[in-house]
This record gives sequence, C-alpha cells and structure tokens, in this order.
Amino acid sequence: MSKKIFLVSLFCFLFLLPRHALAIEDPLTQTNNKVGIHILFGHELPEAAKLVNSNGGDWGYVTIPLSIQDMNYAKWQKFMKNAKEAHLIPIVRLVTNPHPGNTRSWRKPTEKDVMAFSNFLNSLDWPVTNRYVIVFNEVNRGDEWAGTVNPREYAQILSYSVTTFKAKSPDFFIISAGLDNAAPNRGISFMNQYDYFTQMHNAVPGIFNQIDGMSSHSYPNPAFAQPPDASSRMGVGSFVYERDLMKSLDGKDLPVFITETGWAADVVPAATINQYYQTSFDTIWNNPNIVAITPFLLDGRAGPFQKFSFLTATGGYTQQYEFIKNLPKTQGAPIVPEVLAAEDKKVIPTEIPSPTKAEKEKASFPLMNVFQNLWSWIKGE
Repeated sequence: MSKKIFLVSLFCFLFLLPRHALAIEDPLTQTNNKVGIHILFGHELPEAAKLVNSNGGDWGYVTIPLSIQDMNYAKWQKFMKNAKEAHLIPIVRLVTNPHPGNTRSWRKPTEKDVMAFSNFLNSLDWPVTNRYVIVFNEVNRGDEWAGTVNPREYAQILSYSVTTFKAKSPDFFIISAGLDNAAPNRGISFMNQYDYFTQMHNAVPGIFNQIDGMSSHSYPNPAFAQPPDASSRMGVGSFVYERDLMKSLDGKDLPVFITETGWAADVVPAATINQYYQTSFDTIWNNPNIVAITPFLLDGRAGPFQKFSFLTATGGYTQQYEFIKNLPKTQGAPIVPEVLAAEDKKVIPTEIPSPTKAEKEKASFPLMNVFQNLWSWIKGE
C-alpha cells in the first residue's frame, strides 16, 4: 500500500472516531438497584448498605461529597475498598471550600481544581467500572458560586471537566450539578434552573451532549413539604422537565440521577412522608430513565439537616428509614473490576500542581500526539 492511500485511510478512520473512547457502561441497560442514600462521611457505609441493599437489593448507591481540602489517598482508597465490600456504588460530588472573603458562600472552582480532582480520583481503585462524578452543586445559587450566579462560567468548567476527566480515564461518568429546583430569578443571587440550563447551552452549545448523565435535586418544593405531583416543575418530578429541556437544547437522552430529595420532618408528619415516598416510587420515580435515587440525608443529626435525617437524635431509625429499608429492591449487576490494587503499591504526589499548557492541550486534544507522529512519518523523519 502506498503512503498516500494509507494516509487517506488513516485520516478517515481517525476523524470518524468519537472524541473519547466509550469505556463506561450504560447503567440503564444493566440490572440496576436504583435505591440509594446521600451520606456525608465514609464511616456511614455499613449503615447505608443495610438500608439500600435490604429486601432483595444489591449494589445500591451512595452519593458523597469530596472536598478539594480532603484529598487524602489512604482515606479515600479505604472508602472505595469498603464500598466494594459493601456492594455500594459511589457517586462522588465535587466540592471546593468556603470563599475566603465570604464564608457564607463557596469558592468558585478553577481549572486547577478540576485537574487536581481528576488526578486524585484517577489514582483510586473504584468498586465498579463506572466512576460516577458530579461536577459541583446547585450552581444556580450565588452562595454556591462565590456569591454570583454565572451559567456561562459553569458551562465552561463543566466542559473542561468532561475533557480533563476522560483524558485521565474513559471510565469516568460525568454528571452535571443538581440545581435548586425552587430558586427564583433574583438578581445575582439566584436563577431559575430552567433559565440557567438555557443560558448554559447558549454559552457552550452542545454542553449537554458532552456529559454522561444529569443530576437532579427533585425536592418536593415549596418548603420541602408538597405531595407528589407529576405536573410540578419544582416537585419530586422536576427531573422530567429538566431532562426534557436538556434534550430539546442538545438532543441527547440523559440518564437521571436524583441525588437529593426528601421531605422536611419538621413540617410533614412521619406517616405522611412514608405515604409520599410510596406514591413517588410507584408512579413518578418509576421512570425507566432513572439510574439512582439517593434521598438526603442518612445521618443529619448534627448541623442544620436534622429535619431530613434518616437517623434519630439518639441514633435510632426514623419511620422513613424503615420504609426505605422495607421497600422491595433489585439485585444490581454492575461491572466490577476483579481486584483492587494494593494500597502500598500506589505513589501519590503530596501536591497536585497547576495544569501546564501542555497538559491542557493534551486534555483538549487527546489525539494530538498521534497526528504529530504521523506527520513526522510523512516527512520521513
């Protein structure tokens, strides 16, 4: 074969390749236990497993935040190992740190943060093939974005996250942030989530084609107290309207991860909460596009989340805990790596440096080195 014919064939092949090799599995085509719970700390895994893998269930989900200040390899590798042993699928939500000039808001993330998160999470051995990562949280609230809502900036950092994580490993399954489904349009402090999604698309056309899934905070708003209502755009079915809008903007059917939901126990009686859960699971949440439902929060006894806690102040179980525990579940069957590498074989840098220009180019153009080598060959170098 002549160089010219080979060259034409190779270029056609390369340009027809998808930008990223698809190593992730589609969780909607696998036997899946969609029941999960939101936790805050790794030591909650045993209690979470008893809840979400009960009554016929296996391989349920846990949503957990990872702070930029908490990237301790030994701690998080132990978490991943324990999650595998407990048959729990982690959904890791990225978190920055309080804004230094305004501790009532979170610092907005940078490309350096994203690179650090990708390096750290890629160093870990995960319990299942899909590495679920949520890129930050409720960014349509100013207090989650350094005080000022900015959908353009979030769309850009989300796009950069997709490219950066998948350059590290195609096993990363990138999920957009769950938004506050009750946020009004109020200056720089809040933006309605549907307007926010539209402005994200306008800033980065095709942004919802880049991600692998969408996170939804399908709370029963207003006041975390409304009965299940499929027609409410700020209720437990808000994920339907969010997903439909994303599809209308970019044409992609996205899997849904309801990573926060739940009723406020200081407003709604316990027996009524159970009725609402039963109705939601039987109807609105009986949706084939839902991968996971992780109500907020397993242990909220300390801090401002007591009204959502599945555990009582004395460490007992609430009625909603017992309801979810007794809910019939499915035996999930995710793809599981054969072994987790020994912890002592890992060498992790103590500091993750800022991405260099070369690293950014590599993240944005993973085939660039192929073309450079090919060009050298053409020139006979």
